[in-house]
Amino acid sequence: MAQEAVRQSDKVIITSDNPRFEDPQVIINDMLEGLNTQQRRKVITIVDRREAIRAAAMMAEKGDVILIAGKGHEDYQEIEGVKHHFDDHEVVREVIANA
Repeated sequence: MAQEAVRQSDKVIITSDNPRFEDPQVIINDMLEGLNTQQRRKVITIVDRREAIRAAAMMAEKGDVILIAGKGHEDYQEIEGVKHHFDDHEVVREVIANA
């Protein structure tokens, strides 16, 4: 998945989705292992999903497309067995409102 994202994009931010009982940084590191050095130059890692979305919005320039993948219809993040309210759509609206 990371390879395809890098192949199709100018810049990729890898972040956390539902790490459940895993360390999200370990998951991210596993994704990075599948990329070569040149591919990794296109990647930024931000574990905090809200911050990753904000960073993408701040880096975007006129005409850019931001693809936020992973959560879909889910309105939570499951961390250590606890479902925390988290909605990508809400975060995007918040970022736009504060731009």
